[in-house]
Amino acid sequence: MFDFSVVTNWVNDLLTSVMPQWLATTIECVIVGALLLLGYTVLAMFYIMYERWVCAWFQCRRGPLRVGPWGLLQIFADVIKMLIKEVIDLWKSDKFLHKLAPYFVLVASVVVFACLPWGKGLQAIDFNIGIFFMTAVSSLGVVGILLAGWSSNSKYTMIGAMRSGAQMISYELSIGIAMLTIVCLAGTMSVTGLVEAQENGWFLFTGHIPAIIAFIIYVIAATAETNRGPFDLPEAEHELTAGYHTEYSGIHFGFFYLAEYLNLFIVSGIATLLFLGGWMPFHVPGWDGFNAVMDYIPSTIWFLGKAILVSFIIIWFKWSFPRVRIDQMLALEWRYLMPIGLFNLVLMAVIVSMGWHFAG
Repeated sequence: MFDFSVVTNWVNDLLTSVMPQWLATTIECVIVGALLLLGYTVLAMFYIMYERWVCAWFQCRRGPLRVGPWGLLQIFADVIKMLIKEVIDLWKSDKFLHKLAPYFVLVASVVVFACLPWGKGLQAIDFNIGIFFMTAVSSLGVVGILLAGWSSNSKYTMIGAMRSGAQMISYELSIGIAMLTIVCLAGTMSVTGLVEAQENGWFLFTGHIPAIIAFIIYVIAATAETNRGPFDLPEAEHELTAGYHTEYSGIHFGFFYLAEYLNLFIVSGIATLLFLGGWMPFHVPGWDGFNAVMDYIPSTIWFLGKAILVSFIIIWFKWSFPRVRIDQMLALEWRYLMPIGLFNLVLMAVIVSMGWHFAG
């Protein structure tokens, strides 16, 4: 399997050979930042079309077809329309916080996006507490949502922001517990370490029953964390128009829209990292020929394919179940998911200490 560190090291050596170290580091940071923003934008556009196609398939219709061949240019038409829309200043709103809130949501999303392991040797940020860092940074998004609801000076946005805050803070606990369960199994919080620990088998298959339970809890909690149906109470159209971003227009609304779809990819990417081996190919012990064929598939294809598959499951939830009530949504977390997750964490600790799992 190709190691992208060969390319990154070559670029670093080339730059340091013709310029000072500080300037080379600055240029490398600019290049990485530009590539991340480009990937962020392209994936967001792909996910918007992806959900439209999946939704159409579930509803037995064909989806967007009118703009371009097979409707492929529809998303570009939407982007152009959003960019040329007027940004409206609200009367009696806190204008500074109102304009700042979308950037909180977007920056938190981009930083976590940068932490994902895109392939072998292809990762922008990696250190020994990578999972803890991702959890901490992703929590900043709720600050932007609360600011958006409060600063807009509208009862609809305020109710939507309060619902979103309660929902995201609640379900972050189950996500964190599911992550800790896998960290307990792997023995490391490093993103690279988690991927390498699954070289002989993905944790979903080698981590015994607690890994499967943790995966189910994570997928449910991640669906709620991203404010997607059936947990989209903060944006309940029949009650709150559009929830916390009702009063936003133009590019500021576009930032919320962009972050919402990329958060779907991010939670899917984290699930891929924790449970499905990250960029590791699918190997079967003893099947050397099959494993060699799997190694020919680029590591980036493995990671993106797994993440898109997990995203399909989350989209399936949205278009299969009706929206729950706010009390049902909170009861699911506090009465069921969190107690089960805590018991599952203790069970994983016992299994690891006794050596009953299959991870080698």
